Amino acid sequence: MKWNKFLLLFMVLTFAAILVACNSDGEETTDKDTDDGTTTEAPAEKELNLLVASEPPSLHPQLATDTTSGLILQNVFEGLVTLVDGEPELTGAEDFKVSDDLLTYTFTLRDAKWSNGDPVTAEDYAYAWMFALNPENASEYASILYPIKGAEAYNLEQGTAEDVGINVIDPKTIEITLEAPTPYFLELVAFKTYYPIHKATAEANSKWYTEAEGYVSNGAFTLADWQHSGSMMLKKNEQYWDAATVKLSTVNIEMVESEVTQITKFDSGEIDFLGSSFGAISLDAIERLKSEDALQIVDYTGVYMYKFNTTDKVMSNVNIRKALTLAIDRTNLLKNITKGEQVPAFGLVPNSVEGFGDDAGYYKDNDIEGAKAALAEGLKELGLSDPSELEITLSFNTSEAHSAIAQFIQEGWSKNLGIKVKLDNAEWQVYLDKLTNLDYQIGRLGWIADYNDAYTFLEQYDSAKNGNNDTGWENPEYTKLLTQSKTETDPAKRLELLLQAEEIFMAELPVAPIYYYTNLYVKQDYVQNMKPDVLGNINLKYVDITK
Repeated sequence: MKWNKFLLLFMVLTFAAILVACNSDGEETTDKDTDDGTTTEAPAEKELNLLVASEPPSLHPQLATDTTSGLILQNVFEGLVTLVDGEPELTGAEDFKVSDDLLTYTFTLRDAKWSNGDPVTAEDYAYAWMFALNPENASEYASILYPIKGAEAYNLEQGTAEDVGINVIDPKTIEITLEAPTPYFLELVAFKTYYPIHKATAEANSKWYTEAEGYVSNGAFTLADWQHSGSMMLKKNEQYWDAATVKLSTVNIEMVESEVTQITKFDSGEIDFLGSSFGAISLDAIERLKSEDALQIVDYTGVYMYKFNTTDKVMSNVNIRKALTLAIDRTNLLKNITKGEQVPAFGLVPNSVEGFGDDAGYYKDNDIEGAKAALAEGLKELGLSDPSELEITLSFNTSEAHSAIAQFIQEGWSKNLGIKVKLDNAEWQVYLDKLTNLDYQIGRLGWIADYNDAYTFLEQYDSAKNGNNDTGWENPEYTKLLTQSKTETDPAKRLELLLQAEEIFMAELPVAPIYYYTNLYVKQDYVQNMKPDVLGNINLKYVDITK
């Protein structure tokens, strides 16, 4: 089992460090004539052309929450550890040690530089993490730092910054003390909230992350240009410690909302790769691409769901939420609309996560009779006598796929339950704000694993105040189980706690799981080493163009 593997890994880690990714011997070159007639070799200029559906909401590592921003950030920044093919490898750090009680991690930084030439220091890491935990900054991902001693208390204004277990030993050494042994801590450290930020730049300009000019990063690429709502350009970071591995000189990223336009640009050769989150495959193109043997489908640890605003009068009723959840025909939705070999979701945690592979039987697919019974009970509790008196609004961000899914489910709810369903779509950033402010009734969202553990799916609902909750729901027993799981060192007992928590969650249904993701993508033949991993990460550091 995965948990036994992690325990063995921790024993090994006290004596040896994880190997860093292998460097290449150099870049491909082209001949270039000099003034004296001799020939020298210069690096080949290799450009990769991509697109995203919308403007990245934030390029601040401690403030970003979405996959579009995340894909940019993971290529212009680098943490102590990076996930490569789903496994942690040392990058910003060259070594680390773990104490015998598995509570203290000491990382030694490698000799690395920021894009402006300054050395990357332990203080830059500590500054970034404390920025996320500072409650004044309202970082929605602050909770991913909670395994660190004192972090949760400080973030919730129940403790002080001085009590947080982050200690800068010297410019190249940082020590982290945990609340309890955390088997997946190295995977957490690879997440964007754990990236460093250039302290001097951030202190000099609080809006440093909103424009390309003055943007300082430490990853394989720099943010060379940012035309808001139009395009972005990344350039190879010549200051990067592993620059010899980076083949690409330029990455051009256009912002194109229409999925039909996106596939047209791929077909015409204007872009080199299309797939989450560098664009999306148009539903109308899936069958054609399959027939051409061009479509690639890989595992993706994530769930597509409809969230319920439980602070809304109607959506506060668990029977209404249950009725809407049961009355979704997932099988025909996936067969006739999405067509990407996704799997119907009957729980919050995907089947691909260890220990959650079996159908827990929380509900049956397209259970219309069960839905009608729950609806009747819910209407009675709301003081309504007929389904036609109930009108609800289903919100989603602008996308052909989200619209098609919403229309399919709208038709099913209207036909089978007799309720009125209004559709509401908005641009991505506006839509995220609606969710955050609980300015919706039902809203679609996807959740992709931040690390390879069930806790990443369950943790966001541990409190209504959690920045990623967006439902207003909380349950004391659920929170208690998650809290216990954080300090439980026995893998089997910890898994049981998480399973019990999911059972409570699925009984109250603050969200309606719809399907477990797959990742669909296409690429031009000359694009090498570009493939999303199971968490959806695409590390452009290893991509090559072989025209």
